[in-house]
Amino acid sequence: MHSFTEENYLKVIYHISQTEPGTVQTNAIANGLNTKAASVTDMLKKLADKQLIDYIKYQGVTLTEKGKAAAIKVIRKHRLWEVFLVDKLKFRWDEVHDIAEELEHINSSILVERLDDFLGFPKRDPHGDPIPDQHGNFELSAHIHLHEIAKGKTGIIIGVSEHSSPFLIHLEKLGLTIGVAITVHGITAYDGSVELIANAQKINVSRKVAQHILVKLEETK
Repeated sequence: MHSFTEENYLKVIYHISQTEPGTVQTNAIANGLNTKAASVTDMLKKLADKQLIDYIKYQGVTLTEKGKAAAIKVIRKHRLWEVFLVDKLKFRWDEVHDIAEELEHINSSILVERLDDFLGFPKRDPHGDPIPDQHGNFELSAHIHLHEIAKGKTGIIIGVSEHSSPFLIHLEKLGLTIGVAITVHGITAYDGSVELIANAQKINVSRKVAQHILVKLEETK
């Protein structure tokens, strides 16, 4: 069993490693946890002693297989709880992250497996992120970021890479939620903002927002 803090570190290291190749730097971990680099160093030593990470001072860390499995286990619980909160308790998708942050640390394997069964073994959470199965495997879908899509292309929103409440509320107001079909109408040369068609309406999306919207392109016939 790992402490809440240890689980949070492993999860953050895992998430960073998925977007940044190579070793994960101490400053990146500190930023991800909103803490100081000095305190991060102490915890990394503890995680290394437990063989959850490989840590070389001044060079960064990588998860061991043991550490990766522990991180994925926490992520599985987090995403299942988000599905439960949205589908069964009718929370909005912008309300569930912080609650799931607390629930993910409940250490009961049988509870998690029964929760998964109760929910019908969902493959994705309310934000479109894949949910690992009990063996740590999960399905990845090919996608492209909205700001990278060429004019005239059509696709479906399958996820977001930003989970902050203000961001999700903004998307909700625009009508850009999971499962919505979009067509890129144009890209503004000046600032890279995207003009698209969704829900039979023209919508302008800033490049900053578009960078966090994941789209599965319609297959060309």
